[in-house]
Amino acid sequence: MLDNKSVLITGGTGSFGKQFLKTILTRYPAVKRIALYSRDELKQFELRQQYPRSEYPQLRFFIGDVRDRRRLKKACENIDIIIHTAAMKQVDTAEYNPGECILTNITGAENVIDCAIECGVSDVVALSTDKACAPINLYGATKLVSDKLFTAANNIRGKSDIRFSVVRYGNVMGSRGSVIPFFMRKKKEGKLPITHPDMTRFNISIQDGVNLVLFALTNHLGGEIFVPKIPSYRILDVAKAIAPEAELEIVGVRPGEKIHEEMITTTDSLSTIDLGKYYAILPSVAINISREQYLAHHGGTFVEPGFHYNSGENSEWETVESLRKEIRECLSPDCIL
Repeated sequence: MLDNKSVLITGGTGSFGKQFLKTILTRYPAVKRIALYSRDELKQFELRQQYPRSEYPQLRFFIGDVRDRRRLKKACENIDIIIHTAAMKQVDTAEYNPGECILTNITGAENVIDCAIECGVSDVVALSTDKACAPINLYGATKLVSDKLFTAANNIRGKSDIRFSVVRYGNVMGSRGSVIPFFMRKKKEGKLPITHPDMTRFNISIQDGVNLVLFALTNHLGGEIFVPKIPSYRILDVAKAIAPEAELEIVGVRPGEKIHEEMITTTDSLSTIDLGKYYAILPSVAINISREQYLAHHGGTFVEPGFHYNSGENSEWETVESLRKEIRECLSPDCIL
């Protein structure tokens, strides 16, 4: 799939970008070129030490921001596939800096779409979040707009043979900014702050997130939002897995935060097909592809009307033991619980 292809990863020095890079190099040794595009020069420097040019001549590092259309277009030249991960992701930061979040998450998405079409890219997959589903905070709202831009981009591609799709998933185990590294730091104090005792979240490993993107690249017609079937966890179980002896302090739900997350709403169910391991939400407006063509291509069946996918009503759950095992695997050896 990626052999002899050139791939651009926006936000390429983040948690996902680094795992995607590692996976590509392992599974597709004949990949032609991998361009990592990000604005963090320190992380690029660190990655260059890990992947020296003498051993990995196919790697390219671009300092740049998705807000900068001119620079982004230069990075898109001779690219076949774009994986768009760059975003402002912190809920509280977005609430305090709304204009900056809009520029990165919405204007940046528009720039990726325009540059991809102009540069003759064949496939674009954009990463989204469960917070884009029925959003109540600015971050989720900007990602919903971004999702709409990418799914609608298939209608404005003209003669370009390009496909845009989106993948949406929940919290990534141990990723930067997630609750697990935060709890790991706090357990040294003997007290863990809990926002709400009933809080739940969807849980996915970084590798499963990579696998979902590769599935989308292999299977998309354009316009789909792919959603994985993944377990949920209870925040209290995460606390027990990390620091069972710690005192729990209820601090209250933060502004813009939900008790339970959702990835498919009841309204989405009217356009959602079950693919077995994944769901696919079909676009509300698709000029070039009919519902019948999507079904013929993907197989599967439409979910029941009224279906919704909510972290608090999930049928699959992590346990304290399964969480403890996964945390051990995703953290460095000196962080064994």
